[in-house]
Amino acid sequence: MTLTVEVQLVATDEAIPTQQQLRDWARAAWQDDGRDTGVVVRVTGEAESRQLNRDYRHIDRPTNVLSFPFDPVPGVGFDHLGDLVVCAPVVAREAREQGKQPSAHWAHMVVHGMLHLLGHDHEGERQAEEMEALETRILTGLGYPAPYASDEKS
Repeated sequence: MTLTVEVQLVATDEAIPTQQQLRDWARAAWQDDGRDTGVVVRVTGEAESRQLNRDYRHIDRPTNVLSFPFDPVPGVGFDHLGDLVVCAPVVAREAREQGKQPSAHWAHMVVHGMLHLLGHDHEGERQAEEMEALETRILTGLGYPAPYASDEKS
């Protein structure tokens, strides 16, 4: 089946990937379950990211990516996976600080957010290992380096 990806570009101050790249990364992470569905990828600045992070996670700072799974209304035939909100300045800053290729980090954030929409999480050690392995498989399949290769495991 198909995944429709709507891209909303609100931020313009950072080197933002193309809309096609954002769509491709979202589709690479999508696990086709036989239905037609959609996702919104919204690229924002720090103010909107901070407000959403504060309002929904009670953390008063901008963050790299937020995932908002869609909660369908019973009896309404609208199928939507959810929304991703990616903060352009945070992703750019993290890529610089971590010495990562910007497009690789952008791809990682979109894939990471999509996996959250699909029900994956990293709260426990086992969940984190499974999610990181899936992210690594998807990203290396796209030609990017493993996202956690340089991280120190404790």
